[in-house]
Amino acid sequence: MKVTHLNHSDMAGGAARAANRIHRALRCINVDSRMLVNISSSDDWTIYPPIGILNKARISLSPQVAKLFRGLLKTENKMLHTPAVVPSGLPKILNMSSSDIINLHWVGWEMLSISDIGKIRKPIVWTLHDMWAFCGAEHLTYEGRWKEGYLKNNRPSYESGFDMNRWNWLRKLKHWDKPINIVSPSCWLAECVKDSPLMCNWPVSVIPNPLDLTIWKPAPKIIARTLLGLPLDIPLIMFGAMGGGVDPNKGFDLLIEALNHLRGEGIFFELIIFGQSEPKIKVDYGFQAHYIGHLHDDISLRLAYSAADVMVVPSRLEAFGQTASEAHACGTPVVAFNVGGLRDIIDHKITGYLAKPHDPIDLAAGMMYVLTNNCNSLLGQAARSKAELFFDANIVAKKYKDLYEGILTRPIC
Repeated sequence: MKVTHLNHSDMAGGAARAANRIHRALRCINVDSRMLVNISSSDDWTIYPPIGILNKARISLSPQVAKLFRGLLKTENKMLHTPAVVPSGLPKILNMSSSDIINLHWVGWEMLSISDIGKIRKPIVWTLHDMWAFCGAEHLTYEGRWKEGYLKNNRPSYESGFDMNRWNWLRKLKHWDKPINIVSPSCWLAECVKDSPLMCNWPVSVIPNPLDLTIWKPAPKIIARTLLGLPLDIPLIMFGAMGGGVDPNKGFDLLIEALNHLRGEGIFFELIIFGQSEPKIKVDYGFQAHYIGHLHDDISLRLAYSAADVMVVPSRLEAFGQTASEAHACGTPVVAFNVGGLRDIIDHKITGYLAKPHDPIDLAAGMMYVLTNNCNSLLGQAARSKAELFFDANIVAKKYKDLYEGILTRPIC
């Protein structure tokens, strides 16, 4: 069986790491898996970056075209919007290839246009990493327009100008005339697919993102802290995201509010931040913050998770929550809001704590719960057990292989 995965990047970002891990897990169970990307940071021979001057030029220029379209839309939703208008030429290559299955992942930044996706004639599996596939142009939204349909009369009051979201959604309706096999990493995102007028009749499977648990495992806390230059005898709370607290969806503002409340309760702690280097002008939060920068390899991330007493994922919404599953694999309890895919990862008061959505006070209560109830590491042990049952790469790869085989043996209507 030959499978080709498409993702914008092979390394940069949560979707890229998840897609790459799925690809590698499949190869470990003897599936002939390859990965096609626009941006490559590795020298893995099974990962194919663009070849030729014209392809590289298109990849460089296409986002600029998308930027022009985004400039026509006025919106307070600061999440990425992808119009997906520039033809890529990839459908012809994919249709002529020897691949049995095309597995789409995060194909933003104009990797594929909306019409491109409709032109792929090979069996498609689409692993979702955000909401774009069933939305308009938004990759994440708190509005319910994706559920109602993008009508002329239900546009949010904070939007004006060109209604790119409605335009995108109508093009998806037009070009995606055959159901695509959807994989969701969480039950929440799968329910969104089922509630979407665009995809409600499409087949959807829930398969979590995988982790190689021979790499992702607890490291001795003292060793991890020593190697990272962190204090040895102080409770450490960790937060991590690309760019640190820049993305408003990651909820860093809510975390700071919760930590200040925790400090007001007399709890002594220090904060670890990864995904961001120490800023030139350091912010005084009222407590010590350790910036450990961008950690690009699994070993460094494993040490960081192992060094922490609790990982906090204060996102306002997550399709899955990969930092939470990674922390669990390293035996670190996680505190998060009871939203989105995080509910699939964290078992309340067993592997961590699920706080009331967007409530900093309850988030602080969750951190206090973990710090006072994990003295004998029972929460951490339960977190590791959860990872072994649900996120192990071999288990996840076999689920993907079973899905592929089911699609290939399914009678053609």
